[in-house]
Amino acid sequence: MSDPRVHLEDLLARRQDLGVLADAIWSAYVETEAAYASGKQLLLCGNGGSASDAEHIAGELMKGFLKKRPLEEALQERLREIGGPEGGKIGRLLQQGMPAISLVSQTALGTAVINDIDGDMIFAQQVNALGQQGDVLWALSTSGNSRNVVAAAIVAQARGMKVIGFTGQGGGALKAYVDVLLNVPYVKTHLVQEAHLPIYHALCAMLEERFFTS
Repeated sequence: MSDPRVHLEDLLARRQDLGVLADAIWSAYVETEAAYASGKQLLLCGNGGSASDAEHIAGELMKGFLKKRPLEEALQERLREIGGPEGGKIGRLLQQGMPAISLVSQTALGTAVINDIDGDMIFAQQVNALGQQGDVLWALSTSGNSRNVVAAAIVAQARGMKVIGFTGQGGGALKAYVDVLLNVPYVKTHLVQEAHLPIYHALCAMLEERFFTS
């Protein structure tokens, strides 16, 4: 295993504007790594472009990102025992993943929450149902003031989860409910989102480096 820090160093070499967040990015990695090392999961939420970011992050973690992540041999053997040649094919094709659940994709549940409860609870309800002590929530809001994201962070903390906030410069209301604040030094929405992407790519690469050898 290489040192996950190499990916942070690479990020900071390419994006010197994010150097002020070096310690915070490392802390976000440490909190998420601890959760995964303990068999826990990552939940993700955001609105609009940040919803797309939540989906993007889940995609990088749930399958190979920079590495192929072949299945462990014991599982491949079990698949062959159960499925014969087809199980062998499945075992060769599948990749190991880290459990990362985007809360933005549950259309039926989300509309039910909007209709039956309150639209601001769309993520909080899912955190309440899915979140367990030791899990992590990555909460994305360019302003830091998205009410549904703030509500999710409050519930996550009540559930004993760690919260990593991705925001713009000020941090907004969200900063009061996070364990680590990644408040990039921009205010305009598109610039905040452009800065969030290389940070979460680096974090995904760091986590992959930690848990997978190839």
